[in-house]
Amino acid sequence: MSTPFPFTAVVGQDDLRLALLLNAVSPAVGGVLVRGEKGTAKSTAVRALSALMPEVDVVSGCRFSCDPDSPDPGCPDGPHEPGAFVSRPARMVELPVGASEDRLVGALDIERALAEGVKAFEPGLLADAHRGILYVDEVNLLHDHLVDLLLDAAAMGASYVEREGVSVRHAARFLLVGTMNPEEGELRPQLLDRFGLTVEVAASREPDQRVEVVRRRLAYDDDPAAFAARWADEEAAVRARIVAARELLPSVRLGDGALRQIAATCAAFEVDGMRADIVMARTATALAAWAGRTEVLAEDVRQAALLALPHRRRRNPFDAPGLDEDKLDETLEEFGGQDDGDGDDDPDPGPGGGPGGQPEPDDAPRGDGDTAARPEAAEGGEPQPSGGAGEQSPARAAEPFRTKVLSVPGLGEGAAGRRSRARSEQGRTTGARRPRGALTKLHLAATVQAAAPHQRARGRRGPGLVVRRDDLRQAVREGHESNLVLFVVDASGSMAARQRMSAVKGAVLSLLLDAYQRRDKVGLVTFRGSAAEVALPPTSSVDAAAVRLESLPTGGRTPLAAGLLRAHEVLRVERLRDPARRPLVVVVTDGRATGGPEPVALASRAARLFAAEGTASVVVDCESGPVRLGLAGRLAGELGGTAVTLDELRADSIAGLVKDVQGSRRAA
Repeated sequence: MSTPFPFTAVVGQDDLRLALLLNAVSPAVGGVLVRGEKGTAKSTAVRALSALMPEVDVVSGCRFSCDPDSPDPGCPDGPHEPGAFVSRPARMVELPVGASEDRLVGALDIERALAEGVKAFEPGLLADAHRGILYVDEVNLLHDHLVDLLLDAAAMGASYVEREGVSVRHAARFLLVGTMNPEEGELRPQLLDRFGLTVEVAASREPDQRVEVVRRRLAYDDDPAAFAARWADEEAAVRARIVAARELLPSVRLGDGALRQIAATCAAFEVDGMRADIVMARTATALAAWAGRTEVLAEDVRQAALLALPHRRRRNPFDAPGLDEDKLDETLEEFGGQDDGDGDDDPDPGPGGGPGGQPEPDDAPRGDGDTAARPEAAEGGEPQPSGGAGEQSPARAAEPFRTKVLSVPGLGEGAAGRRSRARSEQGRTTGARRPRGALTKLHLAATVQAAAPHQRARGRRGPGLVVRRDDLRQAVREGHESNLVLFVVDASGSMAARQRMSAVKGAVLSLLLDAYQRRDKVGLVTFRGSAAEVALPPTSSVDAAAVRLESLPTGGRTPLAAGLLRAHEVLRVERLRDPARRPLVVVVTDGRATGGPEPVALASRAARLFAAEGTASVVVDCESGPVRLGLAGRLAGELGGTAVTLDELRADSIAGLVKDVQGSRRAA
């Protein structure tokens, strides 16, 4: 887009705009992670910021944007002689979700390095973003190893590319901005911690503000240039303020009182490590510079805490992000000292002092909309859950535990993860082959073996080795993939009658946590009464599955066949969407089938559909009591999978060996 939407024309979203501007003032803050629902101006605000960034001077002809006043001594295009330079706008580089490692860090031509001794390096996006903005939309959908590379470069200010002993390093200092929709899955806590600040955004619930958003967007779409011209003065004022704040930043004093408040706040909220303290200190300093002050006040510390701490308190995917502001105020008051401000909780007015400059009150919290469902009457002698004829409130899940490893047999080629074996670009080397297309991972030993017999014919008489293109061998590697773990949960009356649902939910919650750690997608199908439903279509958001599980009602007959058939349909659709991702079906039931005509025969036929397609499956046997019918084990046999009890599912149970689907499959 040639004319970006003006930054100062963005309605509301004050925290988002402030966090972006603080990073523009001080890139050492460490970037911004913007979390929020779709359609909340996340991408618009980031792209608008690039137009506000001051121009940069770069060495003429340098592909790595070296500063002519202090060029990088290790620049691959160096050494640079004093002299010619050019001024250009700061770049905003976008990293696509499907980008490869070579596209991110750059490509080293291994063929020329071996055959000609030439270190030929093609810069990647990290080099393009140096001294500018690197924007990653949907960062939670990016492969984990790429996120690691990205955050390592942002933390060190440099990118390293090493291939078979050939190494290239270049500077990579940029303002990192990531956006994500939490409904599509969370980032790991370790990665969340690497982002300096985080901001939660949501669409305004105020009609007047929504009207203004639509009015401005329509005006911009009709004539972008004219709309931008109307905001030119506000844009120029914010641009000048960024420059002034950058110049003032080295003079800002962070006193001992403010430091004590920062340390006490991080300790009070039990954040891990020291990164939070450092980020808060840098953010508070940037806030003071943005306000035109040379001393950090208590109000700066408070605002810094609200931006730097919420995502660092998230220990597992089921923790809700956020910060208790009453506790924050108590901590700041208790540890306030001579460096405190005047007690005004209002931070500096929003960017540019334009429309929407003052922070708006938070939207009223929305209910989760979940209500207890009325269980159906038990039929056919199946026990009715205790609680009388009224509504049965959903049972709370027991505490989650570490589960044994469940994996899919064979060798897949799905997205990188930590569950099942797969061919991948990462992992241990298992063999070599001729390259198909560009060579990415050289198998050095195989290359030498291929070249060695031809040395005399190639005229080599002394030491060394003549390597030609036909000798090169690509390393074949084996790592692990993520899978689709589809939970099929029995919510019938028999599951609730013996007070088992709490333990069952705890087991499923434990498996969800395991799926989160192994980067899986998850889905949830439940069955009770006379039908089955897809409680949660396949998603990367395991916390969404946990919410649905917590509110799961119970009661009625057990339509096992309906549950299996609905799960089979879900898998059929998912194979069309993502054929490389292999499924693992986890059926949580006591094995009874009582719903519909010929329930046992229908359930048996439905189970054999999975066995015929070779779908990996495991049955979590929830049967309890002194007399057990063994129906779950029979169901597992018909599925072609294995059965485990709730106790055997625990990683520390005395059952001993890890339950692997591959080692315990049985023919239907």
